[in-house]
Amino acid sequence: MKTYFVTGISTEVGKTIASAIITEALEADYWKPIQSGDLDQSDTHKIKKYISNSKTQYHPNSYALETPMSPHAAAIIDGVQIDLKKIKPPKTKNHLVIEGAGGLYVPLNDKDTIFDLIKPEYQVIVVSRHYLGSINHTLLTVNALKEKGLDVSLIFSGNEHPSTENIIKKMTRVPVIGRINEEPYFDKNVIKEYAEIFKKNL
Repeated sequence: MKTYFVTGISTEVGKTIASAIITEALEADYWKPIQSGDLDQSDTHKIKKYISNSKTQYHPNSYALETPMSPHAAAIIDGVQIDLKKIKPPKTKNHLVIEGAGGLYVPLNDKDTIFDLIKPEYQVIVVSRHYLGSINHTLLTVNALKEKGLDVSLIFSGNEHPSTENIIKKMTRVPVIGRINEEPYFDKNVIKEYAEIFKKNL
C-alpha cells in the first residue's frame, strides 16, 4: 500500500479537490494532519462530501486549530505548541492520502515546516495553479522535493495555460497525473469522473 502526500505551490491552489479525486480514485484513506480554522467545515468534512466509495476511512487531525492562519501562528493563538513527534500517520492497511497545509515551507513551530511531515517513502503530488509567479513557485517546490530524493508528480489545477505548463514540464521532468479544470461546481459525480481519468496515472 502506498502513501500519497498532496502539497501545493501556495495556498488556495486546489489541494483539497485534488486530494478528493486521488482518494476516490484509489478508494484510499484520508488524513489532514493539521487543520487551521473552519473546524465545522474542515477539509476532512469537504472530502467526506466528495467521496462516493464506502471503503475510505477519515482519520482525525493531529492538530485542529481554531484560527485560519499559518499553523505556527494559529497554534500560538490557541495556546498550543505543535510537536512533530505527536503527528503520527494513522495505521491502515489501505492506501493513504495525506493533505498538507499551504506549501512545503509553511511553518509548524520555530523550527519545523510542512516539509518535515514528508517521509522518504511517500509519493508526493504537487498541485500547481497558474498565476503570476507560479512557475517560480512550482520549480522551487518540485526541485526541493527532488533534492531530497522523493518521488514527485504534478497535477495542474484551473484553466489551461500552455506556456506556463510547457515550461514547467520541460524544466521539472516529472510525471503529470492530469488537470483539474475550472468547473462550475464540484460534487460526488464530478469528483468520480476525474477519479476515473486520473486512476491510470496514480
